[in-house]
Amino acid sequence: MDTTTRSPDRTAGGRYPTSVPTTSPSAGPATDQGAALSPVLDLVVPVYNEERGLERTVRTTRAFLDSFPYRTRLTIADNASTDATLSIARRLADELPDVQVLHLDAKGRGRALHTAWLGSDAAVLAYMDVDMSTDLSALAPLVAPLVSGHSQLAIGTRLARGSQVARGPKRELISRSYNLLLRGSLAVRFSDAQCGFKAIRADAARELLPLVADTGWFFDTELLVLAERAGLRIHEVPVDWVDDPDSRVDIVATAMADLRGIARLLRDLNAGRIPLQDVRAHLHLDPPPGSAVPGGADGGLLGQLLRFAVVGVASTAAYALLYLMLSAPLGGQTANVVALALTAVANTAANRAFTFGIRGRRRALVHQGQGLAVFALAWAITAGSLALLHTLVPTASHTLELAVLVAANLGATVLRFLLLRGWVFGARRGTPSATTSGSAAPVSCPAAPAVATASTEGVRPS
Repeated sequence: MDTTTRSPDRTAGGRYPTSVPTTSPSAGPATDQGAALSPVLDLVVPVYNEERGLERTVRTTRAFLDSFPYRTRLTIADNASTDATLSIARRLADELPDVQVLHLDAKGRGRALHTAWLGSDAAVLAYMDVDMSTDLSALAPLVAPLVSGHSQLAIGTRLARGSQVARGPKRELISRSYNLLLRGSLAVRFSDAQCGFKAIRADAARELLPLVADTGWFFDTELLVLAERAGLRIHEVPVDWVDDPDSRVDIVATAMADLRGIARLLRDLNAGRIPLQDVRAHLHLDPPPGSAVPGGADGGLLGQLLRFAVVGVASTAAYALLYLMLSAPLGGQTANVVALALTAVANTAANRAFTFGIRGRRRALVHQGQGLAVFALAWAITAGSLALLHTLVPTASHTLELAVLVAANLGATVLRFLLLRGWVFGARRGTPSATTSGSAAPVSCPAAPAVATASTEGVRPS
């Protein structure tokens, strides 16, 4: 089947609409026979200009899916390819059973998955990368807990024990650093956000996808974070994974987009703009432990350290900018005091909400008072370093002053963290445990028909 659709428009608030208009062949009113022929699993392969490897991937994957005990579908989601990808996909869909083509007029893996998954009639929705970096032997373990109702979402992971991964040190470092950043900034518990091998139950997808704003590579991370915050059970499967040397992913552009996505997601979660309580209600889930704190959680010492570091870097940058602006009119010492005072108030508020997960006005003034005491200590350290510099180098330039003050400020950060953690916010911290909600109902899995009497939605049945 070839389905051509326009990319779903996003609302003014950056969210997708709950329904995605598509155009597809209609087989008339639904019948019991049509319902029985609906696939249990719909595996989506997003593609963009993949004319060289598409046919091999589709034929190999379709043959592998034929071994499943229930009906499966393979969907090729073409993201506005400019080469022969679409024509190859259409030829394969005409030739092979239960292969369909979805064509979008705009790029973006997230856009393709959002459209394909919401338009599918399958009970379980999955996707894999076209390069087949992940061994297909992990597909059945990925899907099984969703079919049984044990979990609502499943991911392949390259970073768990049991995974067999072959890739260069550069990509290994980038992957581990990104997932460490997620653990520190968003307090996530899943181990691998970007492995291109995931599955989700259709009922969960219908609730979560309208809340996912990203249309590109950050789509996976955003989906997982929202699922975890909503209380969905996420199953992880160690995979065998081989790096694709022909990967055309722009690492720098993708990293910048991911950082912007993390910042946006943090802002939206902390502001309570994402209605995760509706997802829990519709899926009959209990809130995950620790979710009484709307925007975040403790995440343990490592999570606190990483989130404190993020706040500290932002505060240091703000301090440096303020000092440069004020040092000429006010002088070095006065500029230091003013810059530290302004950033101290913002730093305490940010660490209170972001690093240690404390909300509400209760004890807010007390915390600010204690934060100012910590600031006084930090000021003593930085002022002492500045005085020492002027003693040793009376004609020190503003640039040298700034370098010394930034170094002293960073040195005082360790002491500041210990005081904030053990004294200012120590009595109010909580540590949430892993997200494990109740199970869902198992999926009914009628066996794939040996002989089909009619086509369903234009797809050739097995």
